[in-house]
Amino acid sequence: MTRMIVYSVALGVFVAATVMTITSILTPNWVTYTVSAENTNATFSHHMGLHQSCSSTADPNCRRFPDDDDCRGDQFFCSMWRSSGFLMSFATIVELATAVSFVVVMAGGKYKREEGWKLIGGLLLADAVIEFFGMGLIAYLFDHDQMFTVPGWKLDYSWILCTVSASVSVLLAIVLGTSAYLLPPEDDYEYLEDPIDDV
Repeated sequence: MTRMIVYSVALGVFVAATVMTITSILTPNWVTYTVSAENTNATFSHHMGLHQSCSSTADPNCRRFPDDDDCRGDQFFCSMWRSSGFLMSFATIVELATAVSFVVVMAGGKYKREEGWKLIGGLLLADAVIEFFGMGLIAYLFDHDQMFTVPGWKLDYSWILCTVSASVSVLLAIVLGTSAYLLPPEDDYEYLEDPIDDV
C-alpha cells in the first residue's frame, strides 16, 4: 500500500511542479525571438507568453497578447494560442483539486491511504494530459505558423517548465500506483515488547 511517507514526498514534488505550471503561465517566455545587430552589437528581443507579448523596442515593453490586431489577419493562430492559455489555466484548477485530494487522503486514515492513490493518480494524469495538450498547441504553431518561419525564434523556458511539470505529474502517478502494489500493508499500531519475556 502507499504509505504516508510516499504521499508526503509526492505532495512536496507536486507542489514544485505546480509552481512550475504557474510560472509558465505568468512569464512571457513561451516563444522568444532574439537577433543582434552586427554594426552596433545591439540586441533585439521579442518574448511571447500565453497572455502577453514583450518587446525590447516597444513602449510599453509588454502588452496583452493576442489582441484584436494580432487576430485580424490570422484567426487560426489566435484560436490555437488562446486555447493553449485556457488549457493551462484549467490545468491549475486540476492541480488545486489534486493538492486538496492529497491533504484529504493523507489526513483520512489507513483506508483512505490504501485507496486514495487511485483518485490522486487519476487527477495527476488528467493534469498531465491537459498540460501536454496545451504545450503541444504552442509547439504545433511554432512548427507550422508563418510567424515563426524567420530564423531566430525558439521555444523558451516557459514552454520547458510546462513540459517538465506535466512529466512530473505522470511520474508521480506511476510512483503512487507502483507503491500501492509493492509496499506491504501499513499497520495502525506497533507491537510492544512483552515485559514477561524481559524478566
